Amino acid sequence: MNKQKRISIMTRLRNNNPLPITELIFNSPFELLISVLLSAKATDISVNKATIKLYSVANNAQKMLNLGSDKIKFYIKTIGLFNIKANNIIKTSKILIDKYNGKVPQNRQDLESLPGVGRKTANVILNTIFNLPTIAVDTHIFRFCNRTNFAKGKNVFEVEQKLIKVVPIEFKLHCHNWFILHSRYTCVSRKPRCNSCIIEDLCEFNNKQYIKINNI
Repeated sequence: MNKQKRISIMTRLRNNNPLPITELIFNSPFELLISVLLSAKATDISVNKATIKLYSVANNAQKMLNLGSDKIKFYIKTIGLFNIKANNIIKTSKILIDKYNGKVPQNRQDLESLPGVGRKTANVILNTIFNLPTIAVDTHIFRFCNRTNFAKGKNVFEVEQKLIKVVPIEFKLHCHNWFILHSRYTCVSRKPRCNSCIIEDLCEFNNKQYIKINNI
């Protein structure tokens, strides 16, 4: 895909949604950190349903540590891998208290040292909380970039590195949310909704699907 086409895609997505935000519900950097940690192999909807109750009793590292692993598991039991995630929440909360005065660190190295926090989670935190031009790549964005030919790669890291190179700085801050929202609601996995896609004419996917609409 050429440079001008990429810019046109991002311009349309920006015009359609100038200030996109994550669909995870949070009120602090700590809450977002835990929500993104929980979102691995889970939907944002399922995470929000669990965390609205969890955060009502434990919304910072100390309260989460005091709550304990077993009670955390009770609140997040509807989320996949909840046993592992509960243990990671406890470990992460303790590290935040011991090393960072209970606050979420502002650099990638420290974030990725936290149990259960990988590159994608670190990118989301750096982007959403600290307004850094990082681009988190998950399965949705990986699919979108490969399907449209926007930034092809064999794995999420390759796609991320290519996005860093080809996305102009003016689009970097919101690129992640534009792509993930478009992938979640339009460029869906099994049957992409090409009829209602605002970038359909710019997309280079060769197997576009158009839903026949009968006039009544």
